[in-house]
Amino acid sequence: MNLSISFRPKLADSLRGYSSETFFADLVAGITVGIVALPLAMAFAIASGAKPEAGIFTAVIAGFLISALGGSKVAIGGPTGAFVVILYGILQQYGASNLLICTVMAGFILLIMGFAKLGTMIKYIPYPVTVGFTSGIAILIFSTQIKDFFGLQLSNPMPSDFIGKIQVFAMHLQLIHWPTLAVAGLSTAIIFTWPKKLARWVPGSIVSVIVGTVLVVLFQSTLLQGVATIGSRFGGIPQALPTLHLPEFDWHNLQNLIRPATTIALLAAIESLLCCVVADGMIDDRHDSNQELIAQGLANIFSPLFGGIAATGAIARTATNVKNGGRTPIAGIIHAVTLLIVILVAAPLAKYIPLATLSAVLVVVAYNMGEWHQFVRLRKWPKSDGAVFLTAFGLTVITDLTIAVEIGMVLATILFIKRISETTQITAVDESTETEGAHHSLIGKEVPNSVLVFRVFGAFFFGAADKLETALQRARQDPKVLILRMRKVLAMDATGLNALEDLHDKLRRRGKYLILSGPHTQPLLVMDKAGFLDRIGRENVCAHIDAALERSREILGLPPSPNQALAQTQNKIASGNVAPALTSPNKV
Repeated sequence: MNLSISFRPKLADSLRGYSSETFFADLVAGITVGIVALPLAMAFAIASGAKPEAGIFTAVIAGFLISALGGSKVAIGGPTGAFVVILYGILQQYGASNLLICTVMAGFILLIMGFAKLGTMIKYIPYPVTVGFTSGIAILIFSTQIKDFFGLQLSNPMPSDFIGKIQVFAMHLQLIHWPTLAVAGLSTAIIFTWPKKLARWVPGSIVSVIVGTVLVVLFQSTLLQGVATIGSRFGGIPQALPTLHLPEFDWHNLQNLIRPATTIALLAAIESLLCCVVADGMIDDRHDSNQELIAQGLANIFSPLFGGIAATGAIARTATNVKNGGRTPIAGIIHAVTLLIVILVAAPLAKYIPLATLSAVLVVVAYNMGEWHQFVRLRKWPKSDGAVFLTAFGLTVITDLTIAVEIGMVLATILFIKRISETTQITAVDESTETEGAHHSLIGKEVPNSVLVFRVFGAFFFGAADKLETALQRARQDPKVLILRMRKVLAMDATGLNALEDLHDKLRRRGKYLILSGPHTQPLLVMDKAGFLDRIGRENVCAHIDAALERSREILGLPPSPNQALAQTQNKIASGNVAPALTSPNKV
């Protein structure tokens, strides 16, 4: 792994040749994205158990840092739905101060991942795992909105787990506040039916917030009496810049926060890099995944210190940025500045926004977030992939998200082992089963009695090493010499090496020999470094099958094959060790 530190934000490259036309396009895109981000930021914060301003502070600070220091030209950062469930659970279990500490810890984990150049590794997480998480999180986001969407007046907070929320909802159906449900339903309908042509300039979520707010202001004392607003629950949003706040540090809870902090870091890494990939496809660019992780780390370190929550790349806001003309990180910076201006100028108006409307915004986010069509396609998937998808989905919904991420990563590893094992083949070879080209073929070559040739194909890893023993047992032969053709083994790990060492030891105890034919560079280096080549004897490691067959004849005390004898004679002639008379046409 290359640990050399590299720090080169995309902003530096984007400013070369920056023009007034580009700035105007970034300005329009940045303001538009800022407007789109406003209701989302507040909704995600409230759903996470925080105050609405925490979401806006996150969008301002983290959004600015991710754009200014990130590895993508157009990716927009801020609070997202991926964190709602995990943040709510941490807040309920450990409190607000520990939630901030946990987010800072996640930021440092992201920094380490970026500087260690692990950005490219995130993309190797199997698709069924990521889709299972995403769909499960969508269900959980919807469950967090039950209370505000239906206007349930509960004395105790909703449970953090999905089953508990459903049970509470079922037990309190009679408490549904119908005016609140009407506002939520109308807001949802506006978002779903708002024309796409207009959404490019004025998003449906903003329209729903405006309509909902106007209705509450006009009819709060009559038809919509009792509809909860930001002002009635949180007292409004402060009309001031966020201030630096160092949370109280509790060493007792530090070890308990490692797992959820790692979960936050993994979710941030996965979603941000997925966001960058989507952005690359929209503007025909290539992001720097490691630089993006560094920016994500810094954003998640500083955002909590100013009252924010966890942040990552936001795919929907990034797409909005690109569609409205954003082409450089300046657009993302303008998006953050726009939200800051909203805080300084329009914060007092926010107290009239109904929570039912913000809940409707998140319900639509959850609907769009879930990969629901994949459930229909499951029967067309390989059974192993379908099982992994359903397991990741089910664990995310039913159990703790941290556990779901951990088990999902284990499932990803098992799936990888299975794939590697399926691609590795170990079979006996003779003239009738030969598939190699002329130079490496057994066709026309004499394989001595008491010699058995096996071909190993694919990676010789821990998932496939047991196939060697199984293949030898099926052969039901007890050869004096076993030749393993390894020309098509491109990689070997310690378990594969151990399998070879065990095979060599068993053969040696019975007075038999192991010959390796044509090992590739990586397996050869692994065996050499472990001292296996010296144990087996370097003369028993041959460059190709011809040399391996001749070595087996030497071991068995047989004379060279006719082809080999002719080759030796020709070599002697070329070196001048044979009299010319022996090659005279009259003597042949």
